[in-house]
Amino acid sequence: MWKIRRLCDADPDSQFGLTGVDGLSQDEVLAMMAEAGGFPVETGPDDELAVWVDPDKVIESFEDVGDRLALAAERGERVILATGHPVGLVLLYQATARLLAEGGAKISRPLEGFTWKHVDRKDGERKRQIRYLGGVAVLTDRASSLHTHSPEAMKLMLEESPPDLVFADHGFAGAAMEAGIDTVAIADINDPALMVAWRQGRGGPVVVMDDNVQPEAYWPCFQVIASRFADGSR
Repeated sequence: MWKIRRLCDADPDSQFGLTGVDGLSQDEVLAMMAEAGGFPVETGPDDELAVWVDPDKVIESFEDVGDRLALAAERGERVILATGHPVGLVLLYQATARLLAEGGAKISRPLEGFTWKHVDRKDGERKRQIRYLGGVAVLTDRASSLHTHSPEAMKLMLEESPPDLVFADHGFAGAAMEAGIDTVAIADINDPALMVAWRQGRGGPVVVMDDNVQPEAYWPCFQVIASRFADGSR
C-alpha cells in the first residue's frame, strides 16, 4: 500500500521515469492492480498488500507479450531486453533473447560497458555501468548487478540507439514508454506505474505478477512466450 501511496504522491522512485502517472487516487490504483492481478486486494499487516495473483491472468498476459515478441522476430526488429531486478528475472529475459535471435530479431546492446557518475539523493555520487548478461542489460556498480527503479540507464541507451521494441521492467521499461518506444513489460503487483501508463495508452502489454521469486520459477512464463513463436495464428 505504501508504494501505491508514494506513486500517487508523485515520488520519483515510484514513477520509473514516467510522467503523468500520479493522477489517480489510491483506491483507483488499487482497483486497477486488483483487476490486473485477478483477485481483490486486501491490506495486510503493516499496511502491506496481501495479494494472490491469478496464474491464468499471468498466462494470458504472457501470451500477448509472446505474440508481440514473435512479431518482432518475424519482422527482424531491433529489440532491447533489460531488467532492474536481475536476481529474479534475468534467466527469463536471457532465454527470451535467445528465442528472439533464433527467430530473426536483432538483439540490441547499446552502450555496453558505458560508465558514468550517478548522483544519488541519498548516497551521493556513485559510479554506474551498463552491462549485458546473455543479451540482457543490467545496471551495475562495475562489480555487482543492481536492483534499480531508475530510468537513467535506459534514457542513455535510447539516446545511443533507439530500438523498435523493448522488453523490460522497472525504470528500463518506464523510460522506454516515456520516450514513445513500443514496450512490453513486467510489473510487480505493488509497483503500479507501468500498468497506469499502459492503461493511458502507452506501450503494453504489461504482465502483473511477483517479479522477484527464484529465477527458475519463471520457466513456465518462458514456455508461454515460446509457444507463441510456434503459433501461426497471429
